[in-house]
Amino acid sequence: MQHKLYIIIGAYGSGKSEYALHLARKLKSQGLDIVLADMDVVNPYFRSRSVREDFAELGIEIIAPEGGFKHADLPMISPRIRGAIHDTAKTVILDVGGDPAGCRALGRFVADIEKRGYEMLFVVNTLRPFTGSVEDIAVMHEVLEFSSKLKVTELICNTNLMQETTSAMITEGVEIVLRAAELLQVQFRTFTVLEEYISDIALQIQGINREVMTYTLKKPWEYQGMETYKI
Repeated sequence: MQHKLYIIIGAYGSGKSEYALHLARKLKSQGLDIVLADMDVVNPYFRSRSVREDFAELGIEIIAPEGGFKHADLPMISPRIRGAIHDTAKTVILDVGGDPAGCRALGRFVADIEKRGYEMLFVVNTLRPFTGSVEDIAVMHEVLEFSSKLKVTELICNTNLMQETTSAMITEGVEIVLRAAELLQVQFRTFTVLEEYISDIALQIQGINREVMTYTLKKPWEYQGMETYKI
């Protein structure tokens, strides 16, 4: 069985960390040995490291800074990530920071990533700044590729407005991402919807398949005893 390397990128607020966690659970359910590396050096909240203990109980390892630096708002990358990239006996997911600065963190690993082979998934929420139109998505695509020195292989539509999400919003989001995918000549197969909002969302929209996600990450004020250190 082939163990792939997935790189999850997206503009700030796209939901790319949520999608990375969803993908880790989905692949684990298929019997794969999963390692997820938290490479988000941009956002101190909504990071995959915050559920490390919960995911360890599922048999999914999350690599992130340890101890007092667990929740630190610092540009820190665990040295264990390179070893994970080299470990072809495991499926590896890299959850990368949500802007060009975050993608630059991939720079030190480009040679290792290209040697192994990878899929880079660009998560798009058309209801967030900088990815609201085909033109915006194209610009962000170019910027993230330039910053990461790697190529996007697939677009994921994660259009939502949380509790205010409607089927019309998701349909419009899929249509925008579909046009962007055609312009960029990048694969687009999946749109996501949170489990609690699926009642009136079709299984397919214009041939693009629905994928149901369960919300994992807590809001910052829902954590107890968490300290965030800033510089």
